[in-house]
Amino acid sequence: MNGFFDNLAYWHWWVFAVVLIILEILTPGAFFLWLSVAASIVGLIQLIIPDISWELQLILFSLISVLAITIANIWFKHNPIKSSLNQREDDLIGKVFEVEQAIINGSGRIKVGESTWKANGPNSKRGTLVRVIRVDGAELFVEPVQ
Repeated sequence: MNGFFDNLAYWHWWVFAVVLIILEILTPGAFFLWLSVAASIVGLIQLIIPDISWELQLILFSLISVLAITIANIWFKHNPIKSSLNQREDDLIGKVFEVEQAIINGSGRIKVGESTWKANGPNSKRGTLVRVIRVDGAELFVEPVQ
């Protein structure tokens, strides 16, 4: 077969790796990243061993891709990524804040950074320090700090 595959050079693999990274950026998940890693490795192998056949290059790309995806799946299964996107509230649990608007009859407001949040808890005067014990939507449940 005389064609494109007969003339594969290391830089073709690296261009392919860049295209895969661009696809990774444009799509959700982390799938094309591992294919890009495999393409980069095959490009490096071909740089070191320039006479490697295109058939072997494709086989290496396939094997390295499967290996990279499998290793990534195992890794992320045991080391999940904790996303803080839309979960800022969960990060507030256990933190101490100052009562901004007195908590009366179980309801008031506490200062969190530059904003205030609705707080539910025991009656507390303005300036009292309270700890967040639970979050329900935009409401923080607090207890006084001893």
